[in-house]
Amino acid sequence: MIKKKIDIIIQSRIGSKRLPNKVLKKIKNFNITECLIKRLENTNYVSDLIFAIPDNKDNDILFKFLKNKKCKIYRGSEKNVLERYYKAAKDNKSDIIIRITGDCPFVDRRLVEGLIKKYILLKPDYLSNISPPTFPDGLDVEIFSFKALEFASKNANTLYEKEHVTTKIRNSNKFKIKNITNKEDLSFIKFSIDTQKDFLKVKKIFSYFKYDMKFSYKKLLERKNINKLFRKDILVKNYNLNKTKQGQSLWKKAKTIIPGGNMILSKNPERFLPGYWPTYFKKAKGCKIVDLDGNEYLDFSLMGVGTNVLGYANKYIDNQVKKTIYEGNMSTLNSKEEVLLAEKLIEIHPWFNKVKFARTGGEANAIAIRIARAASGKDNVAFCGYHGWHDWYLSSNLSSKKTKNLDQHLLKGLEIDGVPQKLNKTSFPFEYGNKDQLSNLINQRKIGVIKMEVCRNTKPDLDFLNFVQKIAKKNGIVLIFDECTTGFRETRGGLHTSINIKPDISIFGKALGNGYAITAIVGKSEVMESANKSFISSTFWSERIGFAAALKTIEIMEKDKTWKTIRQIGKKIQEQWKKIADDNKVNMYINGIYSLSSFKFNSNFHQEYKTLITQEMLKSNILASNVIYPSISHTEKLTSIYFEKLNEIFKIIKKCDDGSDIRKYLKSKTSLKDFKRLN
Repeated sequence: MIKKKIDIIIQSRIGSKRLPNKVLKKIKNFNITECLIKRLENTNYVSDLIFAIPDNKDNDILFKFLKNKKCKIYRGSEKNVLERYYKAAKDNKSDIIIRITGDCPFVDRRLVEGLIKKYILLKPDYLSNISPPTFPDGLDVEIFSFKALEFASKNANTLYEKEHVTTKIRNSNKFKIKNITNKEDLSFIKFSIDTQKDFLKVKKIFSYFKYDMKFSYKKLLERKNINKLFRKDILVKNYNLNKTKQGQSLWKKAKTIIPGGNMILSKNPERFLPGYWPTYFKKAKGCKIVDLDGNEYLDFSLMGVGTNVLGYANKYIDNQVKKTIYEGNMSTLNSKEEVLLAEKLIEIHPWFNKVKFARTGGEANAIAIRIARAASGKDNVAFCGYHGWHDWYLSSNLSSKKTKNLDQHLLKGLEIDGVPQKLNKTSFPFEYGNKDQLSNLINQRKIGVIKMEVCRNTKPDLDFLNFVQKIAKKNGIVLIFDECTTGFRETRGGLHTSINIKPDISIFGKALGNGYAITAIVGKSEVMESANKSFISSTFWSERIGFAAALKTIEIMEKDKTWKTIRQIGKKIQEQWKKIADDNKVNMYINGIYSLSSFKFNSNFHQEYKTLITQEMLKSNILASNVIYPSISHTEKLTSIYFEKLNEIFKIIKKCDDGSDIRKYLKSKTSLKDFKRLN
């Protein structure tokens, strides 16, 4: 067996913005760099200790110091640290590289030796104790193969990947990745040096150990009050994320007996905080949720995936539902409430004459497509936005196995097994605002139906929507507005009521029943009459509770003008997001109408930052990510708590933008990606 050459490479530089010359700062009769040399020399299994430093004039002083200490040195690019590492390893013929940073004076050779043994045993391409972190920040050790380092150096494209040595390795899905965890999660402790305050704490420790440079990290952790002295200032608070054990335990069981784990993609805990999200609820009221473990949370997230605009368990709606249940929710006869609700929806939207009902958005979209195809006499559909799980919609992905239409339109990986191949080339996506694309589809594909959301991530584009209305009318195409999400949030009824554009059909759901299952397909007589030419029927579409809940919901909305309240809350949320981002110099942009607000970071690490927000908010018993569905329960007092916590998290994000490794702050895997909407 060929023996592998294992080398420690320490990246070090003079030019720290927050604490210049920190690696040469004196503790007593020695400096930080000398301390690192002493603590890592004679590490078992290691051949060489190499310093990789920048080749500019500022670092000449560091070069001279290291040369006097007879250290091995490689000088290379200051900004492309990855290249510096690669060339240092190549010049020294390293087979396995141990990465240490020059501002971590407490790194211990005994810890390094332990990880080397694990690396030899497990044979990964990359091993660390920081992903997720459980050791104190400043005891970071990464070990990886030269092959992995070479791949990263040759394939790194972004500035971030070049500044952070192992990012490309970890994100490539090409290598076997392993992580070592500490018995106790001590990641809230910070031993690395970034500021003068950090340096003074380090000096205090060396004084305690009588300036011995080789004390063990275990002895350090045994010192009284060490946790308090070195606690990270930027964490919201020390909180045991494992307090969601019952929810996580049930989720693991659910995945073994329910395909996918649950019934809706949006509530999958892997999309929030894998391993820690509460997952299941016991009780919900207003915008507060109690989980199975008894933890109470403020919901500054989905609010029932946009259903509960009047808050969870609204007492007036619940009392109406209880009365309905007492009198009977189902019988051989029909309930009068479905007629009353139909009349009410037509009153709010007087350009419509007919209504059909269902229980879910997917059902309502499928019903609308069936009616519209029957009315137009054409099968093909041009669509924009998200419209559910049914065959007519997912068939768009049948056109290509390599690049699925919906990959670019919404979310990659929407699987289509079971969708009939014969539906291929019957549904075609178009981009919101792209007139030429829609015109070409109409000219080339015999389009009979246009289906779209009025808007989502943008304000309504009046010029484009007028164009869509005119081209649909000119070509005898049925125009459907899917307002399952936008309806009754920002206006009384459909959002299209505020822009004077009247489609042939509009679909309402979510907010219509404030958490009770009800959707409505509302349209013009000449189109809706086609429902009589096609069999559309289901037992539970006649169930009484949804109608009763919707009638009471609309009554409350009209009495309190709740859409104005929600719009105002959403406006304040967007304004405060912008202020926090500007104050912390974090680059991001804000999406959506006020009642459907979201934001996205202008960073390759958007998903990691979003995960961090969820994690740190959860520590303060707040459910949050980068999306808020405002409700009337989001009072000014509660939103002020949310923004106070969010501001602290943005400070962490700014540190990561400036070069700190986001992995040091994440306890879980990065959350799965959400829908990417184009409208």
